[in-house]
Amino acid sequence: MKIIPNFAQFFQSSLAVGKFTEFKLALKSLPVGAHHFEFHLGKEFFVNMESADVHDADLTVNLDVVHKNDAYDMTFAITGTVTLICDRCLDNLVMPMEAEYHVTVEYGDDYNDETDDLLIIPQSDNYLNVAYMIYDTVALAIPIKHVHPLGKCNRAMSAVLKKHRATPAGAGPDADMSLEEALIDEMDGMEPDADTDDAPEQPSDPRWDELKKLKDNN
Repeated sequence: MKIIPNFAQFFQSSLAVGKFTEFKLALKSLPVGAHHFEFHLGKEFFVNMESADVHDADLTVNLDVVHKNDAYDMTFAITGTVTLICDRCLDNLVMPMEAEYHVTVEYGDDYNDETDDLLIIPQSDNYLNVAYMIYDTVALAIPIKHVHPLGKCNRAMSAVLKKHRATPAGAGPDADMSLEEALIDEMDGMEPDADTDDAPEQPSDPRWDELKKLKDNN
């Protein structure tokens, strides 16, 4: 499970200085036995990680560490929600999150993370920063495609996207309709909300502005 390359270099960089100190575990000071740690992840954590996908979060991380002589068995359990951007309508997509990760940490001559379930750290390291493990666990639990459930996309935005979506080369008028097209057609046929006309005017969204430019140019 390696998303951030060169872990050691990353946490020695200026990006990490002072931003992830709460995730440092004093491994060499932990007595033999079981220990529990809890962290909260919000928007700031993912901003500091320079995450392109996660725009907000409300996550709880429960970390259980069992110190067995020269080994540390770590189990991460992460629950809560992350806010992404829907690939289809560009609105916020709040996604439930439930993920786990287990790894054994041991001391050795040099840093080695070649396997997913064993991490070797140098004898000179008194601390282990688990921020990157937590970030990787969340990132791997997020699906590649970020879309609202059927019928939950922003209807107006999807209608504009449908108008300006390019027709694939060679596709005839009788080509099979994709799931995305079926969803957009369904949303186009929905009645607008009853209180739309009376709703107060909302601030302009730059994503809408770009799509309106496309519409106006046509």
